[in-house]
Amino acid sequence: MEPKLQTGRRDAGFTLVELVIVLFIVGLLAAIAVPSVSGALTRAQEAALTENLTVMRRAIGDYHADKGAYPETLQALAEARYISFVPVDPIAGEDVSWVVIQDLDLGGVRDVRSAANGTGANGVAYQEW
Repeated sequence: MEPKLQTGRRDAGFTLVELVIVLFIVGLLAAIAVPSVSGALTRAQEAALTENLTVMRRAIGDYHADKGAYPETLQALAEARYISFVPVDPIAGEDVSWVVIQDLDLGGVRDVRSAANGTGANGVAYQEW
């Protein structure tokens, strides 16, 4: 058997320069990905808000068309089975309820809006959606 020739370099492991380059590349990719992920969360919350408002407004309209009056509360929509439950405002959170617009002539809930402060990605304040 012939002896193995020494090349002066270890065959196993990484050098410090290789590890630094890999860490730099991983850090660079993370810095690029973080803003994209945080923007996706905001877009998802805004999509949920839009869907919740659409469902509740449709239920208010259906309730009014069926009964000839607006519901007294949003909970009345759930009790009458027009919606399964009153959803949580995804932007404002669980501690804040919806802003209810009352009908001045007939009484009851005519419209619903978000109670969240701030402006959406479309440039419109959440309370105006």
